[in-house]
Amino acid sequence: MEGNVRWVALTAVAPVAWGANYYVTREFLPAGQPLWGAALRAVPAGCLLLAIARERPRGVWWGRSAVLGLLNTSAFFVLVYVASQTLPASTASMVMALSPLVLMLGAWALLGERPRGAQLVAAAVGLGGVALMLGGPGAEVGPIGVLASVAALLFSAVGFLLSKRWAPGPSVLSVTAWQLTLGGLILAVVAAAAEGAPPSTGPAAIAAYAYTSVIATALAFLAWFTGLRRLPAATVGLVGLLNPVTGVLLGVTLAGEALTAPQVTGMALVLAAVLGGRPSTRDDRLAADPPDEPPLDGAVPGHRAPQRSATATGPTEGGR
Repeated sequence: MEGNVRWVALTAVAPVAWGANYYVTREFLPAGQPLWGAALRAVPAGCLLLAIARERPRGVWWGRSAVLGLLNTSAFFVLVYVASQTLPASTASMVMALSPLVLMLGAWALLGERPRGAQLVAAAVGLGGVALMLGGPGAEVGPIGVLASVAALLFSAVGFLLSKRWAPGPSVLSVTAWQLTLGGLILAVVAAAAEGAPPSTGPAAIAAYAYTSVIATALAFLAWFTGLRRLPAATVGLVGLLNPVTGVLLGVTLAGEALTAPQVTGMALVLAAVLGGRPSTRDDRLAADPPDEPPLDGAVPGHRAPQRSATATGPTEGGR
């Protein structure tokens, strides 16, 4: 189980960073230009990861990177930005706690990953915890913010599941870098046409954009997609429940939002759900020994592929 504990811990970086990002976006970034806000989050993150990966998509991965960029970056970032600006940090992050159920059902339909009974129970316990946290005072429910959160959840769930369905492929670093870059460039073009010039920024906004782009995007998405390749989608979705816990704690600590006994109970239930939905022994074996990459050029597994000439370019070397 040690291998899975490591991958679960790495995956947990993402929901914690995203939970904090709701507060940062709401408190320090301009509210009137969500397209630019999303673009300024995605493009620097994508460029940073591209500088590290130094790998370009090949073949079908150009189209796949564009699709993932539209779902996981263009649509998701704009909707999350709107939700962050129109809902309290705790409420905005808690709506996204529906992701375990959505990912479980989607993985069953698209990937053939049938959820285990323990995972379904954990999802139900987690949703119960979310319901308790939503019932606290100050949990303002604005229809625009809620709709934006639900739409963000659905778009991202499809994108996450497609990224898992299309694996193995290029490295996680490369796939993450290109979907952020392509999705961010699309956002920048649309933002320039719809919102005009980028928003003016002071020191606080620059620091907020740095956190949003480097920590809540580059680092968080790399951790999340690594988890999706190593763990069942149901497990990753349950780890995502740390998002609302982070949002509630930050709302209480930094925004002065009230914390009640039901909310404390709800957080305890959420943490129990994360632990209860941990991978099985079989999942641990898969995490320790993930499926091999498909052989190149139709090579037979177990046989050494012929050496390429110095002028040929492999799928991961041509763009370096």
